[in-house]
Amino acid sequence: MKRKYSLPFTILSAAVFIAACSKVDTNTPLTPSMGVPGSVTNIQVKNDSARAILTYTLPNVPDIAYVKATYELVTGHIREVKASVYDNKLVLDGFGDTLQHTVKVSVVNKAEVASEPVTVTVKPLENPIWGVFRDMRVVPDFAGIRVITQNPSRFNLAIEILKDSLGQWFPYNGIYTATDSINQAIRGMDTVPTKLAFFVRDRFLNKTDTLYSTLTPFYETAIAKSGYREYTLPGDAPSAWASNRVANLWDGNTETWPMVNITTDLGRPSVITFDIGRLTQVSRMVIWDYPEYLNSGRGFFYGGNPRKFEIWASPNPPLDGSWNNWTLMATCEEIKPSGLPYGQLTNEDRTAGFAGFNWDLRSDVPKMRYIRIKCNQNWAGSYFLALAEVQVYGDPR
Repeated sequence: MKRKYSLPFTILSAAVFIAACSKVDTNTPLTPSMGVPGSVTNIQVKNDSARAILTYTLPNVPDIAYVKATYELVTGHIREVKASVYDNKLVLDGFGDTLQHTVKVSVVNKAEVASEPVTVTVKPLENPIWGVFRDMRVVPDFAGIRVITQNPSRFNLAIEILKDSLGQWFPYNGIYTATDSINQAIRGMDTVPTKLAFFVRDRFLNKTDTLYSTLTPFYETAIAKSGYREYTLPGDAPSAWASNRVANLWDGNTETWPMVNITTDLGRPSVITFDIGRLTQVSRMVIWDYPEYLNSGRGFFYGGNPRKFEIWASPNPPLDGSWNNWTLMATCEEIKPSGLPYGQLTNEDRTAGFAGFNWDLRSDVPKMRYIRIKCNQNWAGSYFLALAEVQVYGDPR
């Protein structure tokens, strides 16, 4: 039987055949080269902490794409940084020492043809990780340890913590930050002497020497919420709705309306008071703010969430609502991780809010039983409180 093909089918088959047989090179530059570009001139070097900044004059060539610098770090890694043709500055980062380094600077055109490199020598200043390391102190804390140091340049770094196990060191925990004042607790440790090691590194794996220390954490436990009770005193802020009682703060619900505590705004700092059930050497308190709906999701750092507030404690408070026999345990301020304006949030902000906020309390005071939270300013700029849950930690023995 004869087969008959229509003309369109024949043309299509031929086109597919030709396309299949044609080899297209997708790795060649789209722009033809106008020749080897000239080199940069008038290079100026400014040495800085863990980096060097180069400024230069570009050649007068129309098809320049970028300028690149190539150099070797103390780790042996070859680093390459690039700068746009619209800039005349290269920032060479990643240095972990203060030695001289040879840098090759080239101009690259749109066809990826590079100029003859110009060689320049840089001598970076000390990496900030060393200042952080020299200032670092590690001390015992409740159920863990505390790392204290300063990072005035707000350098992006990590404090790595290793733990000894039968004579071998294993990664245990870490602090990753770019804040200027580091004062962070690492918890979840037993109250036995523990051998630990600490060093500071940057993102290029430059690292300091190692600090070794044997620390014994203080005893701490979560104070059972079954013993918490409302303890309203004269002057305390009433709930905005009958269902928003203070007792909702220990029901295990960290976000759902109406099982939260929202107070009435009285035009002055809002105060709530509660009893944790027994005398305790309190150590810290975790507070979960009420996450209202905001921008199609749960929102923190918003509305009645406390921004600037105080935590007070007393073993036996007066019944008149005065502040006699109360001790200021912490002056607190919530800091939004993203730093974005009011009402704008990132995933990091929401993660911080859902995790709850840890507030360390004074350890140089007697045992306490009653807790008072005084909101001096919420995120809306007024005084009412919007909280979801609390948890007090300490030593009740």
